[in-house]
Amino acid sequence: MISRRHFVWWLAGLPLLSSFPFRVNEAHGEAGVSSSGGDTAETVGERYAGEELHYDIAFWLFKKVALAQLSFQRADRKGRYVATLDGETLGVFGFLARYRIDSYRAVMEEIDEGRRFRSLSFEEYVKVGQKARRHIHTFDHQKQKWTHRLIRPSGAVTTEVRDIPAGKYYDDFLTAAYNFRSGVYGPMERGKTYAISVFPRKDVASYEVRVASKTVEEGRRKSDKVQELGEYLIELSMDPEVINSKGGDIEGWLSKDVYPVEGTIKDVFLFGDVRGTLSKRKRRVDPIV
Repeated sequence: MISRRHFVWWLAGLPLLSSFPFRVNEAHGEAGVSSSGGDTAETVGERYAGEELHYDIAFWLFKKVALAQLSFQRADRKGRYVATLDGETLGVFGFLARYRIDSYRAVMEEIDEGRRFRSLSFEEYVKVGQKARRHIHTFDHQKQKWTHRLIRPSGAVTTEVRDIPAGKYYDDFLTAAYNFRSGVYGPMERGKTYAISVFPRKDVASYEVRVASKTVEEGRRKSDKVQELGEYLIELSMDPEVINSKGGDIEGWLSKDVYPVEGTIKDVFLFGDVRGTLSKRKRRVDPIV
């Protein structure tokens, strides 16, 4: 069965996830770090505060086998924000997956006068049946240290501390997704490939995001039914074994504001094409969390 974790991660905004198998030789966007500030213009956090994105996950004739929700809120300190991504299986598929729940929570701060985010902590929580495991990553940018705590279902805790190289950003995939939407890695352009740094997983620390050319995009619009909000076509190929896919192909559409509208993992073993579709987007006055 497909690991829904990978598809839920894709819904965070772009395929720059820590499990992706391809590596980028040169990562861009490694500008120097400065303290947050700048009250004269809208900051990156103010741009997204209160946003909620809801998705339905489907395959074949089954329209809703899982749900995912991405939200962005203010934290309890000025210039800090919390992004959460939650997913759960439903119905008979939930039963088959033992009602698996995935939850990801990133705490980030504004830097460079409010023009980009930097990760402070990232938590991964996965519950299958009655068993749960948790990964907690914290980033001390003053001491240049990354601490990773793994809490196993038994309650046993493993802690590992590693150095953060000077001048590097060790962003989690949620923080990097909002940086991508904000143009930190460059303005959104058709036919362009973006190199994005994240904290390393299995020695992979940076990834490619490819935006299809106008010609390819127009061809797909003619052949497929694309949501009205779909503005940019995202394409990538990954190791087929990672997502149990015949060719390892993922395609998706981002809106004009660069949030995910729909996406498909092609030819998943036993399931065919697995699709995620935006069901609701709303903006509310967000509480401090």
